[in-house]
Amino acid sequence: MTPGGKLKSAIADGKFFITAEITPKLTTDADELLQQAEPLRNRVVAVNVTDGAGARVTMSSLAASALLQRNGIEPILQMNCRDRNRIAISADLLGAAALGIENVLVVTGDNPGAGDEPDAKGVFDFEASEIMALAKRMSEQGTIGSGRELSHRPNFAIGGVDAPFDPPADWRPTKLAARAAVGMQFIQTQFCYDPAVTARYVSRLQQHGLLDRVALIIGVGPIASLRSAQWMNEHLFGVSIPDAVMQRLQAADNQAAEGHRICVELINTYREMAGVSGVHIMAPAQSSQRIADVIDAAAVA
Repeated sequence: MTPGGKLKSAIADGKFFITAEITPKLTTDADELLQQAEPLRNRVVAVNVTDGAGARVTMSSLAASALLQRNGIEPILQMNCRDRNRIAISADLLGAAALGIENVLVVTGDNPGAGDEPDAKGVFDFEASEIMALAKRMSEQGTIGSGRELSHRPNFAIGGVDAPFDPPADWRPTKLAARAAVGMQFIQTQFCYDPAVTARYVSRLQQHGLLDRVALIIGVGPIASLRSAQWMNEHLFGVSIPDAVMQRLQAADNQAAEGHRICVELINTYREMAGVSGVHIMAPAQSSQRIADVIDAAAVA
């Protein structure tokens, strides 16, 4: 039996939950993809499958998500704005629903010039909010953008992304509120290694009533080394690893083990933070087993 609706149920239940992420490899081997995801089975409610992350070619997110779905691991299909026009986006959403894939996370997509095909042309026919609105329209009205009716409606859980920061006094979550209005039901964030900043960001979202409508899933991950942390600060948009974390890594005899401990601590901190629905664990360039080990440790911490 294939899974379905675990993420929706977790959001509806209001209990703290965990999602995780894999980046498909440059392969045609389905077993290789399944081996990547296997350590996450029964440890998370759903597994994100990235869509050309870093503007690099991999197995398609749709195909990889279908393989996970078929093998009993609930996927979250990532869909970027960069690579498809509205015809292809509509077709892929219909195809995803036909394959039993209900969770869709919409991202803008990295600049093609940063990837391994720098001459590729970005499409950007739709903005993220427009893809969200389309997915909602399909689910609730049973039509595509042109108004043509579907013979069968999908039932999507629609997600977006954000990068938490320390909000100034006059900041309002206008963009997130607009996305919630057109269909966004959950937010997965960039890495958040400073709980104090995260708490202030979450508080502001609560003040404006956003978290009454949208589930907030905070991004975390085990840091492999001080050098990795420095790279993340320099190259990942919206990531700011605080000096205290850097100092812990630098002083550690085993930096990978310290990065593991820091991630476990963050998970348990966010578990108790009002307004946070769950965490999303990412470990770029590391094995999924690292994520599994963190989850196991956090469960007994």
